[in-house]
Amino acid sequence: MTQKKSIKEWAKDDRPREKMAEKGKAAMSDSELLAILLRTGKEGQSAVDLAREILGKANNNLINLSNFSLKELETFKGVGRAKAITIMAALELGKRRRGAEANLPDEVKDSTTSFERFLSHIDDMKQEHFLVMYLDQSFHELKVECISNGGTTNVIADPRIIFKHALNYGATCIILGHNHPSGNPRPSKDDRLLTQKIASAGQLLDIAVIDHIIIGNERYYSFRDHGEMTF
Repeated sequence: MTQKKSIKEWAKDDRPREKMAEKGKAAMSDSELLAILLRTGKEGQSAVDLAREILGKANNNLINLSNFSLKELETFKGVGRAKAITIMAALELGKRRRGAEANLPDEVKDSTTSFERFLSHIDDMKQEHFLVMYLDQSFHELKVECISNGGTTNVIADPRIIFKHALNYGATCIILGHNHPSGNPRPSKDDRLLTQKIASAGQLLDIAVIDHIIIGNERYYSFRDHGEMTF
Protein backbone atom coordinates (compact mmCIF):
# COMPACT_ATOMS: atom_id res chain seq x y z
CA MET A 1 0.00 0.00 0.00
CA THR A 2 1.28 3.42 -0.93
CA GLN A 3 1.77 5.64 2.09
CA LYS A 4 0.41 9.17 2.25
CA LYS A 5 2.93 11.85 1.41
CA SER A 6 3.42 14.60 3.92
CA ILE A 7 4.16 18.13 2.73
CA LYS A 8 7.83 17.68 3.62
CA GLU A 9 8.08 14.83 1.10
CA TRP A 10 6.67 16.75 -1.83
CA ALA A 11 8.71 18.44 -4.53
CA LYS A 12 9.69 21.89 -3.27
CA ASP A 13 7.44 23.71 -5.78
CA ASP A 14 4.44 21.78 -4.43
CA ARG A 15 4.94 22.62 -0.76
CA PRO A 16 2.23 25.11 0.26
CA ARG A 17 3.73 25.94 3.66
CA GLU A 18 7.11 26.73 2.17
CA LYS A 19 5.46 28.77 -0.59
CA MET A 20 3.54 30.86 1.95
CA ALA A 21 6.71 31.46 3.96
CA GLU A 22 8.65 32.54 0.88
CA LYS A 23 6.02 34.39 -1.16
CA GLY A 24 3.36 35.39 1.36
CA LYS A 25 -0.30 34.52 1.79
CA ALA A 26 -1.46 36.57 -1.19
CA ALA A 27 0.44 34.23 -3.52
CA MET A 28 -1.51 31.20 -2.31
CA SER A 29 -4.42 29.66 -4.19
CA ASP A 30 -7.50 28.49 -2.29
CA SER A 31 -6.50 24.87 -2.85
CA GLU A 32 -2.99 25.47 -1.47
CA LEU A 33 -4.40 27.13 1.66
CA LEU A 34 -6.82 24.27 2.14
CA ALA A 35 -3.95 21.78 1.63
CA ILE A 36 -2.10 23.34 4.58
CA LEU A 37 -5.10 22.55 6.76
CA LEU A 38 -5.32 19.00 5.40
CA ARG A 39 -1.56 18.38 5.83
CA THR A 40 -1.74 15.04 3.99
CA GLY A 41 -3.68 13.69 1.06
CA LYS A 42 -4.74 10.13 0.42
CA GLU A 43 -3.33 7.15 -1.43
CA GLY A 44 -2.02 8.32 -4.79
CA GLN A 45 -3.14 11.90 -4.20
CA SER A 46 -1.37 14.86 -2.60
CA ALA A 47 -3.02 17.21 -0.13
CA VAL A 48 -3.27 19.84 -2.89
CA ASP A 49 -5.03 17.33 -5.14
CA LEU A 50 -7.42 16.43 -2.33
CA ALA A 51 -8.04 20.12 -1.67
CA ARG A 52 -8.87 20.65 -5.35
CA GLU A 53 -11.30 17.74 -5.22
CA ILE A 54 -13.08 19.18 -2.18
CA LEU A 55 -13.24 22.67 -3.66
CA GLY A 56 -14.54 21.22 -6.92
CA LYS A 57 -17.52 19.75 -5.07
CA ALA A 58 -18.15 23.24 -3.69
CA ASN A 59 -18.01 24.71 -7.23
CA ASN A 60 -14.72 26.36 -6.21
CA ASN A 61 -16.67 28.68 -3.96
CA LEU A 62 -15.54 29.15 -0.36
CA ILE A 63 -19.03 30.24 0.68
CA ASN A 64 -20.39 26.92 -0.56
CA LEU A 65 -17.58 25.11 1.24
CA SER A 66 -18.40 26.89 4.50
CA ASN A 67 -21.91 25.44 4.26
CA PHE A 68 -20.65 21.84 4.18
CA SER A 69 -21.57 19.91 7.30
CA LEU A 70 -19.13 17.76 9.25
CA LYS A 71 -20.65 14.63 7.70
CA GLU A 72 -20.38 16.06 4.19
CA LEU A 73 -16.68 16.81 4.63
CA GLU A 74 -16.07 13.33 6.00
CA THR A 75 -17.46 11.77 2.82
CA PHE A 76 -14.20 12.66 1.05
CA LYS A 77 -11.73 9.82 1.20
CA GLY A 78 -8.72 11.05 3.16
CA VAL A 79 -10.75 13.45 5.31
CA GLY A 80 -11.43 12.13 8.80
CA ARG A 81 -13.14 13.80 11.72
CA ALA A 82 -10.05 15.79 12.77
CA LYS A 83 -9.44 17.22 9.28
CA ALA A 84 -13.13 18.04 8.81
CA ILE A 85 -13.22 19.90 12.11
CA THR A 86 -10.03 21.78 11.21
CA ILE A 87 -11.56 22.96 7.92
CA MET A 88 -14.79 24.04 9.61
CA ALA A 89 -12.89 25.87 12.35
CA ALA A 90 -10.74 27.78 9.84
CA LEU A 91 -13.77 28.87 7.81
CA GLU A 92 -15.60 29.96 10.96
CA LEU A 93 -12.61 32.03 12.07
CA GLY A 94 -12.64 33.77 8.69
CA LYS A 95 -16.31 34.54 9.08
CA ARG A 96 -15.83 35.91 12.61
CA ARG A 97 -12.91 38.06 11.46
CA ARG A 98 -15.16 39.57 8.84
CA GLY A 99 -17.82 40.17 11.46
CA ALA A 100 -15.27 41.92 13.70
CA GLU A 101 -14.26 44.17 10.81
CA ALA A 102 -17.89 44.99 10.16
CA ASN A 103 -18.27 46.27 13.71
CA LEU A 104 -15.46 48.81 13.39
CA PRO A 105 -17.51 51.79 12.09
CA ASP A 106 -19.57 53.48 14.81
CA GLU A 107 -22.27 54.49 12.37
CA VAL A 108 -24.14 52.48 9.78
CA LYS A 109 -23.65 54.89 6.90
CA ASP A 110 -24.22 52.79 3.81
CA SER A 111 -25.49 49.49 2.41
CA THR A 112 -22.02 47.90 2.47
CA THR A 113 -21.79 48.35 6.24
CA SER A 114 -25.29 46.91 6.65
CA PHE A 115 -24.41 43.94 4.44
CA GLU A 116 -21.23 43.15 6.40
CA ARG A 117 -23.02 43.30 9.74
CA PHE A 118 -25.91 41.12 8.61
CA LEU A 119 -23.54 38.59 7.04
CA SER A 120 -21.79 38.02 10.35
CA HIS A 121 -25.13 36.99 11.92
CA ILE A 122 -26.06 34.33 9.35
CA ASP A 123 -24.68 30.96 10.40
CA ASP A 124 -26.23 28.78 7.69
CA MET A 125 -26.66 30.05 4.14
CA LYS A 126 -28.74 26.99 3.25
CA GLN A 127 -31.68 28.40 5.19
CA GLU A 128 -33.29 31.81 5.02
CA HIS A 129 -32.76 34.14 7.96
CA PHE A 130 -34.73 37.33 8.44
CA LEU A 131 -32.77 39.89 10.44
CA VAL A 132 -33.46 43.37 11.67
CA MET A 133 -30.84 45.95 12.64
CA TYR A 134 -32.10 48.47 15.20
CA LEU A 135 -30.51 51.94 15.11
CA ASP A 136 -30.66 55.10 17.20
CA GLN A 137 -31.17 58.58 15.76
CA SER A 138 -27.44 58.87 14.98
CA PHE A 139 -27.51 55.58 13.05
CA HIS A 140 -25.53 53.70 15.70
CA GLU A 141 -26.36 50.03 15.91
CA LEU A 142 -28.32 49.10 19.02
CA LYS A 143 -28.93 45.46 18.22
CA VAL A 144 -29.28 42.94 15.40
CA GLU A 145 -32.07 40.44 15.95
CA CYS A 146 -32.89 37.28 14.00
CA ILE A 147 -36.67 37.49 13.72
CA SER A 148 -37.10 34.10 12.06
CA ASN A 149 -35.19 31.43 10.19
CA GLY A 150 -35.72 28.12 8.50
CA GLY A 151 -36.79 26.79 5.16
CA THR A 152 -35.07 27.25 1.84
CA THR A 153 -37.53 29.53 0.05
CA ASN A 154 -39.04 31.98 2.50
CA VAL A 155 -39.29 33.03 6.12
CA ILE A 156 -41.97 34.70 8.17
CA ALA A 157 -41.30 38.25 9.35
CA ASP A 158 -44.03 39.45 11.69
CA PRO A 159 -44.13 43.28 11.87
CA ARG A 160 -45.54 43.06 15.41
CA ILE A 161 -42.41 41.27 16.62
CA ILE A 162 -40.12 43.58 14.66
CA PHE A 163 -41.56 46.76 16.14
CA LYS A 164 -41.97 45.32 19.63
CA HIS A 165 -38.18 44.93 19.68
CA ALA A 166 -37.78 48.41 18.18
CA LEU A 167 -39.76 49.96 21.02
CA ASN A 168 -37.87 47.91 23.62
CA TYR A 169 -34.50 49.08 22.25
CA GLY A 170 -35.64 52.67 21.77
CA ALA A 171 -34.81 52.47 18.07
CA THR A 172 -35.75 55.35 15.80
CA CYS A 173 -35.06 53.48 12.56
CA ILE A 174 -34.41 49.94 11.35
CA ILE A 175 -32.78 48.09 8.47
CA LEU A 176 -34.21 44.79 7.25
CA GLY A 177 -32.04 41.97 6.01
CA HIS A 178 -32.40 38.42 4.80
CA ASN A 179 -30.55 35.89 2.67
CA HIS A 180 -31.51 33.88 -0.38
CA PRO A 181 -30.15 30.30 -0.23
CA SER A 182 -30.32 30.22 -4.05
CA GLY A 183 -27.43 32.69 -4.10
CA ASN A 184 -29.36 35.23 -6.20
CA PRO A 185 -29.85 38.40 -4.12
CA ARG A 186 -32.44 40.03 -6.38
CA PRO A 187 -35.76 40.60 -4.57
CA SER A 188 -38.87 38.63 -5.41
CA LYS A 189 -42.37 40.04 -5.65
CA ASP A 190 -43.04 38.71 -2.13
CA ASP A 191 -39.89 40.44 -0.86
CA ARG A 192 -41.14 43.76 -2.17
CA LEU A 193 -44.63 43.28 -0.74
CA LEU A 194 -43.21 42.35 2.67
CA THR A 195 -40.88 45.35 2.65
CA GLN A 196 -43.75 47.69 1.92
CA LYS A 197 -45.89 46.09 4.64
CA ILE A 198 -43.19 46.56 7.27
CA ALA A 199 -42.38 50.09 6.09
CA SER A 200 -46.06 51.08 6.32
CA ALA A 201 -46.29 49.69 9.85
CA GLY A 202 -43.18 51.68 10.80
CA GLN A 203 -44.74 54.92 9.58
CA LEU A 204 -47.58 54.50 12.09
CA LEU A 205 -45.03 54.22 14.93
CA ASP A 206 -42.68 56.88 13.54
CA ILE A 207 -39.93 54.27 13.16
CA ALA A 208 -38.39 54.51 9.70
CA VAL A 209 -37.41 51.47 7.65
CA ILE A 210 -34.40 52.88 5.84
CA ASP A 211 -33.25 49.87 3.79
CA HIS A 212 -33.71 46.19 3.07
CA ILE A 213 -30.58 44.17 2.30
CA ILE A 214 -30.91 40.82 0.53
CA ILE A 215 -27.81 38.61 0.60
CA GLY A 216 -26.78 35.85 -1.78
CA ASN A 217 -23.30 34.31 -2.09
CA GLU A 218 -21.52 37.34 -0.61
CA ARG A 219 -23.36 39.69 -2.96
CA TYR A 220 -26.23 41.88 -1.88
CA TYR A 221 -29.16 43.91 -3.15
CA SER A 222 -30.04 47.16 -1.39
CA PHE A 223 -33.58 48.48 -1.84
CA ARG A 224 -32.36 51.97 -1.00
CA ASP A 225 -29.43 51.90 -3.43
CA HIS A 226 -31.82 50.88 -6.21
CA GLY A 227 -34.24 53.70 -5.46
CA GLU A 228 -36.95 51.39 -4.11
CA MET A 229 -36.90 52.92 -0.66
CA THR A 230 -36.50 56.56 0.37
CA PHE A 231 -35.70 57.96 3.80
